[in-house]
Amino acid sequence: MSPDRSKPHLTWIIVLLTTFIGACAMLKGQSFESRFGPSAPDERVVEKLPVDAVDFWTEVKPVIDKRCVVCHGCYDAPCQLKMSSVEGMVRGASPDRVYQSSRLHAAPPSRLFVDAQAVTEWRDKGFHPILNEYTDSPTANREASVMYRMLKLKEQHPLPDAPQLPKSFDLGINRKQVCTQAETFDDFAAKHPLWGMPYALPGLAPEEQQVLLEWVEQGAVHTARPPLPAAFGEQVAQWETFLNGDSRKQQLMSRYIYEHLSYAHLYFPEVDDVRFFSLVRSSTPPGEDIQVIATRRPYEDPGVERVYYRIREYVATIVDKTHMPYALDSARMTRWQSLFVDADYTVSQLPSYTAEQASNPFRAFAELPITARYKFLLDEAQFTIMAFIKGPVCRGEVALDVIDDNFWVFFTDPDRPTAQQLETFLAENAESLTLPAMTGDIYRPIHHWHRYADQQSAFLAKKDQFLADNYGETGATTIGAFWDGDGRNDNAALTVYRHFDNATVLKGLQGQPPKTAWLVDYSLLERIHYLLVAGYDVYGNVGHQLDTRLYMDFLRMEGEANFLLTLPRAARARERDFWYRDAKDELKAYVSSPVFENRTETGIDYRTDDPKLELFSLLRKRLAAVLPRHHDLATLDDAALREPLQRLHRLRGAPATVLPEHAMLRVTTSGGDEFFTLLRNTAYSSMTAVFGEDDNRVPDEDTATVLRGFVGAYPNALLTVDEQKLEAFVDAVSRLKSEDDYAALLDRYGVRRTDPRFWQFSDALHDGYRRSDPLAFGLLDYNRLENR
Repeated sequence: MSPDRSKPHLTWIIVLLTTFIGACAMLKGQSFESRFGPSAPDERVVEKLPVDAVDFWTEVKPVIDKRCVVCHGCYDAPCQLKMSSVEGMVRGASPDRVYQSSRLHAAPPSRLFVDAQAVTEWRDKGFHPILNEYTDSPTANREASVMYRMLKLKEQHPLPDAPQLPKSFDLGINRKQVCTQAETFDDFAAKHPLWGMPYALPGLAPEEQQVLLEWVEQGAVHTARPPLPAAFGEQVAQWETFLNGDSRKQQLMSRYIYEHLSYAHLYFPEVDDVRFFSLVRSSTPPGEDIQVIATRRPYEDPGVERVYYRIREYVATIVDKTHMPYALDSARMTRWQSLFVDADYTVSQLPSYTAEQASNPFRAFAELPITARYKFLLDEAQFTIMAFIKGPVCRGEVALDVIDDNFWVFFTDPDRPTAQQLETFLAENAESLTLPAMTGDIYRPIHHWHRYADQQSAFLAKKDQFLADNYGETGATTIGAFWDGDGRNDNAALTVYRHFDNATVLKGLQGQPPKTAWLVDYSLLERIHYLLVAGYDVYGNVGHQLDTRLYMDFLRMEGEANFLLTLPRAARARERDFWYRDAKDELKAYVSSPVFENRTETGIDYRTDDPKLELFSLLRKRLAAVLPRHHDLATLDDAALREPLQRLHRLRGAPATVLPEHAMLRVTTSGGDEFFTLLRNTAYSSMTAVFGEDDNRVPDEDTATVLRGFVGAYPNALLTVDEQKLEAFVDAVSRLKSEDDYAALLDRYGVRRTDPRFWQFSDALHDGYRRSDPLAFGLLDYNRLENR
């Protein structure tokens, strides 16, 4: 049958529409080009500023940091616009998402300072400018700049005068990206007149607005950064010499260190000024310009005959959600020399970079002593655990789906008598410890999950037999099995607080005793790192991300199972059933060691009917010398503050459920501001659900935690109360039952995102944070502020 020619064919309609839309886009682009000349991206660096020009470093950057970086600072920055460095601003924006769990193929990485260096390279990768790149003139700098026009749009259309924003504002963390360009800005402004910058927050003060507008209008140029002071250059040279020794021992040591510290913010305590640095792989030796070797993961093939480990300054503004300070001083160098260089062992050959070997640290570093590796990790255990939240991802949603909202972490003693047997056991079972990171795109995640499940089951069975054979007769589950920090290291115990898709790791045993705890040994700590840090690809496909999440289930359960083994036999079963309510029996099998448990009773002399709480108490005593207490409300001298907040700290059930995950509380006193963190610990019957975790919710078991100081990077709410009204505030929180109650609470004590005092409060918050802990300080992120 011949086609019906009386109507246009659908294909031709599509072609005509596409051609028409493309022509319109070209006309818009041509209107800029015809008016301002051809586009010419450059780095915007000048040797000297014109007279009376706005200076980026002293005038613009402070405003950008305080008002823009709080939303544009990491992979989750809208449109990948990272404003924490001038290089990020010059790079511009991209509609491509970094966080996209549904993609079938891995996305090309777009790490600033890594995957491209020049602005023209970023244009080739699809990033578009937010600053004018046509001929330099005041008119072009205004009209062809997304940044300028976004600021003016907010000035012309301020937020509505209401406590809550209208529904036209999408505040979801996975909201649709609207990454307008200068050529299409008129359409954007017509559709979204209230979406000027700062988005969904009050506009800038007139003087701040003027500084930014003038800088853009003048061409948005900047002078080069000044060179590093000589004291830093000397430190860098010493460390690069240490990390680039020629012996096989030194090369293997440095490879191991790099794969664990590639996300650290290194600093030199022996220099008075605090600046941060990164450890990178370079194809060039010390003394030459760094040529970064860009691979998806730190253990992947560098593609050069000799890798050099170089230290370069971290030039972006420090944001809390990625900040992990790590000290490099003479004591650290001596420690590493002792652990890895002076120790009596031989490196017969350096490991290859094949995926099978490089992704498995138990194979790649088989010739490095396990005890040395474990002590290296324990020296900064908070950093090691924190890296799986802040490392390659800045928010740890994949990993955090599988952990409770609050738990304590302990570590096994690295100097226990059977350490040599453990080394032999792990060496013999390296093949059973492969991780999902060994592969690239994963298109059959369930098939891979079953393989890893079988592998983990077999490994745990071997571990069970190993424990029974080596510890069954010696009573290894004594209080001495727990590392005590050698009496001086405050990393011996950690507290983890989860805030939905982000989390915080604190030193010490903070808050009330939690439901669960982990006891972590070397093999578990190393696997967590290579699963969630060294081996995790935030640009990976859905299969990679799903398998990573499923595998983390096994690792969490293993840590919990280790802790359960230190309880009396009857208590183990009772706690296991409570921790894993609603879980299937086959999942519970991953938290049991039947051979060891049937053969061995704990060596701890329990004397109460609540052995878990008794063990927590015993561990507090054992670790007393190394437990930090600066977040503890008990350290407050003022009883008028301490007692109401302690009452809030004991909150449970409905009032806690109504609270946000994470709130910052300022209490104004006659002696100045005091800052506290208010957390909701969301309770679940178990953490085994891959999807629909709300089905496991147990709201009656929700609790609240109040800590001194600043905890967490993503506040959901900002609260302020005068010390004279603190009792009334706590009473109001204790009576919360509904959203209306919470809205009324915010009416009295909240600083909503619509509040005219917002930026003033934000400045006070950051000033307080910087004063209280200057080394740990980083700008908070406001992308999770609620609209309640």
